[in-house]
Amino acid sequence: MNYAWLILVLAGLFEMGWPLGFKLSQVTERKVLWIIFAVISMALSGYFLWLAQKQIPIGTAYAVWTGIGAVGTFLIGIFFFKDPTNLLRILSASLIIMGVIGLKFAE
Repeated sequence: MNYAWLILVLAGLFEMGWPLGFKLSQVTERKVLWIIFAVISMALSGYFLWLAQKQIPIGTAYAVWTGIGAVGTFLIGIFFFKDPTNLLRILSASLIIMGVIGLKFAE
């Protein structure tokens, strides 16, 4: 995995931070703190995506970035917020993961 792909994974991880921050602002007393966390996560996610796109095609970078954010947030919801789980939801998230892996290997 080259440097741009590591940066893109980092961007995807920060992409999970903003929905997490918004959720925590709804369920805790520290609303402003978590909203600030969400905004910082957005900024860092966008910055690292911008860096990764210098070497990775825009369509690939965007799809991988959103895929990491979507599946990561999906898992956070299940494990920490008791979001519903069923076979169709898990299968659908698995398809996103397969798509992200496919885009990496198609490069």
